[in-house]
Amino acid sequence: MHKILIVEDESSIRSLLKVSFKNSEYIIIEAASGEEGIQKAKEEKPSVALLDVMLPGIDGFRVCETLRKEYPHMGIIMLTARSQDIDKISGLKLGADDYVIKPFNPTELVLRVEALMRRMDDGREKDNTIIQNGLFKIDRAAHIVYKKETIVDMTPKEYLLIKMFVENPGKAFTRDELLDVVWGWDFVGDTKIVDVNIRRLRRKIEEDPSKPSFIETVWGVGYRWKK
Repeated sequence: MHKILIVEDESSIRSLLKVSFKNSEYIIIEAASGEEGIQKAKEEKPSVALLDVMLPGIDGFRVCETLRKEYPHMGIIMLTARSQDIDKISGLKLGADDYVIKPFNPTELVLRVEALMRRMDDGREKDNTIIQNGLFKIDRAAHIVYKKETIVDMTPKEYLLIKMFVENPGKAFTRDELLDVVWGWDFVGDTKIVDVNIRRLRRKIEEDPSKPSFIETVWGVGYRWKK
């Protein structure tokens, strides 16, 4: 059974989320501060963490950064009362998979968590093959990406992006197509989330991210994996 960690200092919001997830058969773990959230993550190893940005002590951005470094395969969704693009982009740059702006509809958040979980689990039972392209090898059963036989740590979204590219070399994907496949057709948000994740992925796989050799920008369209 999957575990969900809720890191939120307002007890009323934690209670609301617990009720919202009650019928989803998840184990809910609570933390009221950033420090407690990091400790609970170490103890419980949740599949997904819901992080409030404005936390006492260590804020949600720092918690996100710490969890992403320690647990690259954990799903992370930021909960923020701020709507400025810079705050969304900051969380995504630090490794968040998604963000939800307060006040939010609890049902929408549950659906986003479930969509993230589906994508994290996608192919674990069906995909049992290795796909290879140049320097890269993807073990679809283990959800592991190798470059020159060295494991490249990937967030769930980054893994889905590179898997989609490597499986379709030379094909140009629009941002909307990448959103549909990686974030889900029901994703409500800015297409900038694609660009942020592409930049993050380039930093991990390119020798010079400013002059990418693998993920090419197709101006006016989107991105493609160079054949």
